[in-house]
Amino acid sequence: MIKVKLVGLAFMFSLLCFAQNDVNTKEQGDVLNEVRAAIKTGSSKELVKHLNSRIDLVINGDQSSYSKTQAEFVLKDFFKKYPPSDFQYIHKGASKDGLKYAIGKYSHKAGTFRVVLRSKKFNSQYLIYNLDFTKE
Repeated sequence: MIKVKLVGLAFMFSLLCFAQNDVNTKEQGDVLNEVRAAIKTGSSKELVKHLNSRIDLVINGDQSSYSKTQAEFVLKDFFKKYPPSDFQYIHKGASKDGLKYAIGKYSHKAGTFRVVLRSKKFNSQYLIYNLDFTKE
């Protein structure tokens, strides 16, 4: 009887762990979808919701570390200078250490930028800590 209860508890625990991993995967997917929508519409306000408190931002080779508030102003200026016509992910991946990344193509009237974003978990939430826009 005790063995049956232990097996049942072990089974329920494994289901709980599996469900938690599924939730984390879904959360990351949702974050990437929300980030894509924010970049596609040129919304710095929506994009910064998914940034870590400090972010390394690279725009055409110029790299700086910004607070979320500073990054919002820099991104707002970028979107104003290069209004988006489209943004799509080309590739998404993850490292063994739980770091997530995505590579995308940002289109504007005069050309395109290759976008690389890197995220990791901060307090159980995936946030972007590095964002790179490189003119193609």
